Amino acid sequence: MAPYPHELIEIAGITSPLIGFYDVPDASPFAPFSKPKHCFFSSYQDWLQGYSTKVTPGESACRGGNYWVGGTEWTSREKFAQTINAREGFKSTDKLMCEWFANLKPYHIKNGNVVIGPLKKDHFAYLLTITFYVNPDQLSLLIHGAEYNNASVENPPVIAAFGSGCGQMAALLGDLDADEPRAAIGATDMAMREHLPPDILAFTVNKPMYRQLCELDKSSFLHKHFWQRLMKARKKL
Repeated sequence: MAPYPHELIEIAGITSPLIGFYDVPDASPFAPFSKPKHCFFSSYQDWLQGYSTKVTPGESACRGGNYWVGGTEWTSREKFAQTINAREGFKSTDKLMCEWFANLKPYHIKNGNVVIGPLKKDHFAYLLTITFYVNPDQLSLLIHGAEYNNASVENPPVIAAFGSGCGQMAALLGDLDADEPRAAIGATDMAMREHLPPDILAFTVNKPMYRQLCELDKSSFLHKHFWQRLMKARKKL
């Protein structure tokens, strides 16, 4: 049976469904589907209602989405970088923008369809990442969970890096060791944040990290006084 962090979700007070990023040969079990108007995250409210978003190579209305989820390049990388930078102004030079594209690889769809939506317990084998949509207090709790089995400061399990919202869901973790518990703080892309409530950020984990979060027990920080004190303080505000 696929794991689920029931205790963590309850103690953290997370009310939004966990959102999976799947690469599947058959998307039909994930229906009903929501069709994004442009950005994938325009379907965020639909995800909360149980809908999923299906992504097939080259069919997104968002060129950035087509690139980061599917690897579709509409023109040369240099031209793509120049066009994006002229419109968005994300990097100080077009050369830097092009180098950034070269250094962060997109996610290439392997089984025909990417599905983004609420977790489906019977399709854990095709699940790549899981995203928690949380407020800053809940994010702090999840970061503690990601660090629970870690002592390294040179190779931290949690990263926070510049990138598109959809790229942060998969591409950001794509070149890292799939067997190592990893997490990324996301929803920091200005282009997608208009679709989220202002106090919500994302915490995306791979499956090993997800299992670690599911295994937090009564001896962990979940049941210690700092979280309880924080919740009491919030009730006073």
